Amino acid sequence: MAGLEKIISQIRNESEEAAAGVVAAAEEKAQQILEQAKAEADEECAGILESSKRMTEEILKRGRSAADLKVRQGILAKKQELIGQVLSEALKEAKNLESERYFDAVVKLAAESAMEGHGTIYFSEADLKRLPEDLEERMNAAAAGKKAVLTIASEPREIEGGFVLSYGGIEENCSFDAIFDSAREQLQDVVHKILFP
Repeated sequence: MAGLEKIISQIRNESEEAAAGVVAAAEEKAQQILEQAKAEADEECAGILESSKRMTEEILKRGRSAADLKVRQGILAKKQELIGQVLSEALKEAKNLESERYFDAVVKLAAESAMEGHGTIYFSEADLKRLPEDLEERMNAAAAGKKAVLTIASEPREIEGGFVLSYGGIEENCSFDAIFDSAREQLQDVVHKILFP
């Protein structure tokens, strides 16, 4: 029996050695897999981190750009509002000039707008009530170089300031509102240069 125990002992020792070898190989393989997985995870994490940084920078850049655009739009809107207020005030001032200065401006405007031939000038009801007696003479004298003859109509037009000039059914609206509207862009540019040099 001693021989049998020896054989069993030898088999056991060999089995234990073989099992220890298999376990050691498995542990080594597991360690390699773990190290490779860790390296891949580190590489993937670094890629995700780099991608996240780029995305964050892009989001911040777009956010700053959008914020800058909003600020510029706000400034532009405020400038346009201020320019609009100045133009509204200027139009109001023109309509409310004291009579002498108002009709001096009307005479100048009539001379600029007049054409050769006979024209009829229509005022608002309020202006008809305060016309200077010599206004028609003054307008004709100012427009004489254009060979124009201007007559003031007795019927009013629905306008506020300025006049409507008619030549045989063809009318030119020379009201202050129409003049300001037609020159709005030029006036805005002038006011912009004054307010925001």
